Amino acid sequence: MAKGTSKRVATVSRKTAETDITITLAIDGTGVSKIATGVAFFDHMLTLFAKHGLFDLTVKAKGDVDVDYHHTVEDVGLVLGQAFKKALGEKVGIRRYGFFVLPMDESLARIAVDVGGRPMLVYNVEGQSMFVRDFNLVLVKEFCRAFSNALGANIHVQLVYGEEPHHIAEAIFKCLARAVDAATQLEPRAANLLPSTKGSL
Repeated sequence: MAKGTSKRVATVSRKTAETDITITLAIDGTGVSKIATGVAFFDHMLTLFAKHGLFDLTVKAKGDVDVDYHHTVEDVGLVLGQAFKKALGEKVGIRRYGFFVLPMDESLARIAVDVGGRPMLVYNVEGQSMFVRDFNLVLVKEFCRAFSNALGANIHVQLVYGEEPHHIAEAIFKCLARAVDAATQLEPRAANLLPSTKGSL
């Protein structure tokens, strides 16, 4: 089944004392997004994620951003992972593995993804504590960890090189989008097959 013809969609909500988040995701979309998290730079990164992964994505998040951005960024990653997991269902027919190498000016990111039900994040990014205005790039790792755990995905993130913080974050989010897109695409040769010898993912 080609991308754009299936109905792999999900809406997930999560409310805690720290955040109130609702995400609607269509995996087989065209990159249309409406993002409102209260964190402008994070909104920009999620917009890029949707656009370059061709995911239709709506994110509505209210969090204690007056305290810190951490709770909002982490919890959005968690809910987004849950939305992908719900939309993928039994994962029949998906390619499961995806990888991408993406340049962003002087920065180069390399990411590999396995949507195999085993959460693991390997995050090799030097100089994680850098800022774009008041957004600490350490939060990108927290987003990726929460996303990996909730989706049940093995995600390896490597910044091959990079200097400018905005470019580094952008390279990671765009690259992650392309790798997740590749992993969640439907494989025409295995339309009714599960990509595992174990019989479950």
